[in-house]
Amino acid sequence: MLTTATHAEALARFGHALSDPTRSRIMLALREAPAYPADLAATLGVSRTNLSNHLACLRGCGLVVAMPEGRRTRYELADPRLAHALDDLVRLVLVTDPAACPDAATRGCC
Repeated sequence: MLTTATHAEALARFGHALSDPTRSRIMLALREAPAYPADLAATLGVSRTNLSNHLACLRGCGLVVAMPEGRRTRYELADPRLAHALDDLVRLVLVTDPAACPDAATRGCC
C-alpha cells in the first residue's frame, strides 16, 4: 500500500489525540462503551470543563462523535474500527530508552 499525505495526516491526528493521557483514557473508556460527559468526568476524575475540552479535541480529530439524546449528549468512537486499533495498540509492548527523552513529561515527547 502506498503511503499518502492523507495517511500521514490521519496518523498525526490519531497520535495527537493519544499524546495526552486524559484523551487516551477517554478513548479507552469509549472503546468499552458509549458514555455521557458527566459519567466520563466522574470515571476519569477530571472536571467537566477539562473533559469538554478534550472531547472537543477528539471530535476535531474525527475520532469521537456526539450523539444528541434529548437534553443530553452521548459520546462514542466515530468508527468501530477505532476500538480494534486501540486494542492492538494496548497489546503492543514497546521497548524504550528513558534516557532518550528524559524530559518527556514536561515536553510531551516520546
